[in-house]
Amino acid sequence: MEDIQECLGQIHECPCLKRKNFKTKQLYKPALQTQEEEIAQEFLQQIERGFEMSPLGKVSLEALRTLAFSENPGLQKSAALYYLNINHQNLNIQLPREHLEIYYALLKSNDLEVQQISSSSLVNFLLEGNVTKDHVVQMDLIEPILELLESEDATVQCNSCACIMTLAVTDVSHEAIAAAGGVVPLLALSKSYDPRVQQNAVGAIFNLTQSEWIQQILFRQGALPVLTLLLQSPNSEVQYYSCAALSNMATNSQHHKAMLQTGDRFLLRMLLFLLSSSVDKVSNQACVCLRNLAASESGQTSIVALQIPSHLLPLLASNRKDTQHNSIILLRILSQHPDNQDALMCDEVLQAVGNLLLTWKMDPVIVGHAACFIKNLSLSRSIERVIESPCIEGLFQAVQSVDFLEEESLHCVMSCLVDLMKHEGATVRMLELVDDSVVCSLATLAGQVEQAELSFHAALVIKHLLQHKEVVSLLKSHMSKVQQYLIKYLIHQENRFQHLGVSTLCILQKDAEFSSAFSQSQLKKHLDQVRQQIAETQDLLSIAVRHMDT
Repeated sequence: MEDIQECLGQIHECPCLKRKNFKTKQLYKPALQTQEEEIAQEFLQQIERGFEMSPLGKVSLEALRTLAFSENPGLQKSAALYYLNINHQNLNIQLPREHLEIYYALLKSNDLEVQQISSSSLVNFLLEGNVTKDHVVQMDLIEPILELLESEDATVQCNSCACIMTLAVTDVSHEAIAAAGGVVPLLALSKSYDPRVQQNAVGAIFNLTQSEWIQQILFRQGALPVLTLLLQSPNSEVQYYSCAALSNMATNSQHHKAMLQTGDRFLLRMLLFLLSSSVDKVSNQACVCLRNLAASESGQTSIVALQIPSHLLPLLASNRKDTQHNSIILLRILSQHPDNQDALMCDEVLQAVGNLLLTWKMDPVIVGHAACFIKNLSLSRSIERVIESPCIEGLFQAVQSVDFLEEESLHCVMSCLVDLMKHEGATVRMLELVDDSVVCSLATLAGQVEQAELSFHAALVIKHLLQHKEVVSLLKSHMSKVQQYLIKYLIHQENRFQHLGVSTLCILQKDAEFSSAFSQSQLKKHLDQVRQQIAETQDLLSIAVRHMDT
């Protein structure tokens, strides 16, 4: 505030007002010089009284407008300093739309100090949420902000990049910035030797890559090699923003070929290097970028060829949930390609995945993707490694989290167990681990026939395990659940459910307790109905065949 008072005082004592030859947008007709002096003096008095009314009220608005549109840089500086002072006082005042007209004039000023001060306060207003971003776009402030990108002053460049970065979060602002030609100068400033300018420029580019249209512009303007080289920056923020921008671009499979071939797979090598970054958000973002690139078959094979498993181990063991999520998702995607499965089948990775399941058995993302990863590896020739790892134990732990996991995650677990049961060694391992809690959860899932695939796979696992007396004994304490799901299977419209229900019933009836319980339940009634339906169907089939023969 003292700066404003001193500035206005000097102007008041000045015998003349320096005129400058420049044109500004005529949102408001500049006042005469004599009026400017009077308004400056009156404004000084208002400041000294602390603006008895609102600091952004009508009186201050008119005074600020006159000062900002003046051709005198001192008066403009006073207006710019006033807004900066409001920033520093943390008044949490919403900047009215009318004041953005004043900012237009201040940002268009030919005076460097005015540009520095006004761009700084505008950034602060944007960051604090004291100005509506849509209003900034609607009032055409994008134009003068982008013009400041061409300034030779690093502070002005830094502030204008920060403004664009903060604004570039909506489709409207993306379109306005691109239409005004803001992409190319931002790309140029991303190569700046000033670390502040470079960081804000790359941050703005990252936000802009949320737009597919701007992604195309960036590709045409040669952004790919620029962003790739920025991954080597000593500034972790620059690394993060450039990596995040590349991640957004990698969501479009049309970009994959160019990205995978950049500098003899230099981009992939840099991303693998960043997986070991000590900055969590950088390593996580590198994993996201690789995950997006792995959406294409060529991306999967290229990534695995660079021996990625060892790079992912620290991420799988990370204490950050988002990093664990992205790393297990990447592993699952890479394992989809049959040629990659043997390369991913290493003891360290299987140990890490098994530990993830044991630790986060109620996390649907980890459980679902880990189960799919193990299922894909069950096709590998080295299935023994899966059997010897903690993976099957982890899957059984997940089965017991039936009340906490989503249907999709549980379906992945059950589907994985069904595939593993095709291997004798896996079945032996399951029998070593199965207990009352696992059997209870399987019976519960089997009874949820409205979730057809999940229920069917759970019942299939039960039937397979019933070949061993220990499991039959465990199931006796859950006899009511077993009867309920078998009845549902017998009356089910799909033949596969009826067949599985009958075959399971046959196995259980070999046990005296189950046989006695079944004979006294509704099961016998439904079994008779199924037999009658089948008999009627057989009679009809016989008639149809005889007619065809004659």
